[in-house]
Amino acid sequence: MIRTAVFVIILAGFALPAAAEVRFGKNVRIGGHDVSNQTFTKQKRGKFIIHETQPKNAGCVLRRNGDGSTTKVCNLKRKKTKETR
Repeated sequence: MIRTAVFVIILAGFALPAAAEVRFGKNVRIGGHDVSNQTFTKQKRGKFIIHETQPKNAGCVLRRNGDGSTTKVCNLKRKKTKETR
């Protein structure tokens, strides 16, 4: 009886959805581009695609998903930094 109760409690703990939020703070760079002070949640998502050459459609665009959320898709060219030279 106790084993069953413990198993149900553990199973319920894994079944609960996790609420997560990602915040980029000061001086955050992806591929050499500044992405500071941006926040992404379950409803507002971000996708950064880094290309070695100039992408066909450079820049960022907001896209709607089927579940009502939005995704910020950014096609960026990698910038040369001190570490990659």
